[in-house]
Amino acid sequence: MTIGQRIKISREHKGLSQVELADKIKISKQNLYKYENDIITNIPSDKIEDMAKVLEVSPSYLMGWEEKSKEPTIHELPNDKVFMIPIYDSVSAGFGAVAQDYVLGYMPTYITCPSEQEQYLWVNVQGDSMSPLIDDGSKILVKKQTSVDSGQIGVVLIDGEEAVVKKVKYGTDWIELQSINPYYPPRKFTGSDIKKVKILGLVKEVSKTL
Repeated sequence: MTIGQRIKISREHKGLSQVELADKIKISKQNLYKYENDIITNIPSDKIEDMAKVLEVSPSYLMGWEEKSKEPTIHELPNDKVFMIPIYDSVSAGFGAVAQDYVLGYMPTYITCPSEQEQYLWVNVQGDSMSPLIDDGSKILVKKQTSVDSGQIGVVLIDGEEAVVKKVKYGTDWIELQSINPYYPPRKFTGSDIKKVKILGLVKEVSKTL
């Protein structure tokens, strides 16, 4: 495993985005991207130490000198961070976007920040527009929030009626909702139509049944 792979795995285990980690160690997101993808391999020692402190691993582990370190495994998940998160039957349900918000059941879920547990929900996905990343019948773990970064996958309400799961891209005066499945063309909103698009949440995880 490379230094970049160790950084990325440790960051994802902590539930941090690239922007969040980059801000904490005072580097640009672009540099962190280059670290994680081994474009820059000669990482300054002070940045290795900063990352190790934030990610709660040892510098030796990140450098690859310590094979049996704090490498994340499922056995390390503390019980006090596992919560029973509700499952809803549609993308709209659970966000207050439609009247129907019946809870189908609950799923044990690891939440990095326990104080945010109320912001999470599981949703059953119907349709194949986001396949193969999110297949028909998959469950997605969504964190309720009103914005996502460009390129992230979110739950989006269109014109107050239609809730969809799409990759969200931003321009200077437009928003585009993209599907993963190339069969479905992107939907672009410009001018006053941008107001028709409302972000409901960020997709954090996908659960598929084999």
